[in-house]
Amino acid sequence: MTNSIADLKEADLYLVTGSNTTETHPVIGMLLRNRARFNGTQIIVVDPRKIDLVEEATLWLRPKPGDDIVWLNGLAHIIIKENLYNKSFIDQHTEGFEAVKEKVSKYTPEYVEKMTGIPKEQLTKAARMYASAKNAAILYCMGITQHSSGTDGVKALSNLALLCGQLGKPGSGVNPLRGQNNVQGACDMGCLPNVYPGYQGVALRELRDKFESHWGASLSDKPGLTVVEMSQAALDGKIKAIYIMGENPIVTDPDVAHLKKAYGKLDLLVVQDIFLTETGKMADVVFPSLSFLEKDGTFANTERKVQRVRKALNGPEGARTDWEILCDLSSRFGYPMSYKNSKEIFDEIRKVTPQYAGITYSRLESGGIQWPCPDEAHPGTPVLHRGKIVRGKGLFVAVDYTPPPEVPDKDYPFILSTGRDYYHYHSGSMTRKVKLLDEKCPESLVEINPSDAEQLGITEGDRVKVAGRRGDFVSKVKITDRVSSGVIFAKFHFAEAPVNLLTNTVLDPESKITDLKFSTVRVEKYGG
Repeated sequence: MTNSIADLKEADLYLVTGSNTTETHPVIGMLLRNRARFNGTQIIVVDPRKIDLVEEATLWLRPKPGDDIVWLNGLAHIIIKENLYNKSFIDQHTEGFEAVKEKVSKYTPEYVEKMTGIPKEQLTKAARMYASAKNAAILYCMGITQHSSGTDGVKALSNLALLCGQLGKPGSGVNPLRGQNNVQGACDMGCLPNVYPGYQGVALRELRDKFESHWGASLSDKPGLTVVEMSQAALDGKIKAIYIMGENPIVTDPDVAHLKKAYGKLDLLVVQDIFLTETGKMADVVFPSLSFLEKDGTFANTERKVQRVRKALNGPEGARTDWEILCDLSSRFGYPMSYKNSKEIFDEIRKVTPQYAGITYSRLESGGIQWPCPDEAHPGTPVLHRGKIVRGKGLFVAVDYTPPPEVPDKDYPFILSTGRDYYHYHSGSMTRKVKLLDEKCPESLVEINPSDAEQLGITEGDRVKVAGRRGDFVSKVKITDRVSSGVIFAKFHFAEAPVNLLTNTVLDPESKITDLKFSTVRVEKYGG
């Protein structure tokens, strides 16, 4: 996030898209509800599904799934055409504006309405609301990113913020809501295929020299593979072993049948987790690790805030901290790691990661600190780009709409979109073990529009088979106007109704994220 969670209170308007905020980020979702109800903060929700936050919204735009770049470029078109953009901010702090201006010229309200179904009057109202707000914050999540054009969707959001000068000040910015606990911290630590800790590129010689010197080891200059690329490489016999920590891809990754074949070809599959997951059951070796309540360390959350984690409970016999397991393995492989505790590891992080240099365990005793924090006198950075954009000038990037890799046809007439439930988390490996949570949401339900249900002869509670190009699953039906005609929605927490058998492995060319939010399927009543 460019801004902090508390800082969102300074916003006059929230543009929320691709985020079912009240269910998937309920703390932030409650903040948005409160600001709308008791402070009059305006909310524009842009979502194909009628999420709960629509109840609080001043305006709800309902595009077809996969059309994000169309309506985003449409907003930019209106703002530019009506001279609502922040010319002084653009002149002083940005570059590339003219290319975007030219690109969005064809995205007229009429064109957007034809492509997305959003009435042109609503689109125009949304553009004027965003452009006229003193402080407007964009919040988005995986409904934007998990597409084969997800990177372009994020660029289009950035263009919108730059266009109206909504950056580098309280209550504004472009704020991705991270999908998992400490996923921000994992990325900060270099758990990406092309960077070292602190987003320092592996291909840059001076950075590689720095880490080779610090670690006393020779390092490759070639970026690694992403998760989906790894499975394909395993299937092709190019990867012989995979080590999985704290993930359950057999439930959560796309095209699960393909993934199972890939894992079956490995010489070695290792899983390290706090519970025996569906993926763990396939593993050759399972390392039991400790949960956050059972260890010391730090997490970095969605707002870049680094916080202490302190041991509160003893873990089960035989389970160990992740770092102890990794250090012992490394030492047995011939590279000794002899850290005494998590603090020693964090001290090393500070030395090699500029954003963390000023953060210490002793400072964290008083509360979390948001990076970048370059030295111990620095208070941390709640708002990025304040005074000056970090790269010098904010870069406008002209992006164009490209259709999804598969579109509805007579064999697969429905669009399948996926998401989460308020009561469950990710693959359900933790939450489905909690009796109360499982009672609240005990089984998979496929949402379908009433008109589609009537045409298919389906009634509430019927079981249906949802079939796509890569597989099928069976689930009960919930008939609801939350989804549009021609669209169905399913939650992926349930291994017994494996939604991700159907999802697409087509990759975004830049981020290598898959098209999890858009697959085409057919639905038929299931009598088995």
